[in-house]
Amino acid sequence: QVRLVESGGGSVQPGGSLRLSCAASGSIFSFNSMGWYRQAPGKQRELVAIFTSGGSTNYANSVKGRFTISRDNAKNTVYLQMNSLKPEDTAVYYCQANIPYRGSSWGQGTQVTVSS
Repeated sequence: QVRLVESGGGSVQPGGSLRLSCAASGSIFSFNSMGWYRQAPGKQRELVAIFTSGGSTNYANSVKGRFTISRDNAKNTVYLQMNSLKPEDTAVYYCQANIPYRGSSWGQGTQVTVSS
């Protein structure tokens, strides 16, 4: 079982920044995809940003230009740099990976709150 552990959430004012980290217990180089989802109260979980199997990145339209996903294969860690945060970015953010022969794996989530 591959474990994903998120960190870096917290509370920030609108316009502020946070960086989330997702550390995997296995080699992320072999993962089919890895990225970030979020779920706000009363809403469905949605994709935020992801590395696809070809190494390219996809972003939700709502975060394009503000969020950046990056990775450090040596540390088996994926990051989500979030700038110009808005109240509507408030959610629990989850790390997710699609792992060959093991399927989908999720982290426990980290809360991000954007409020003045």
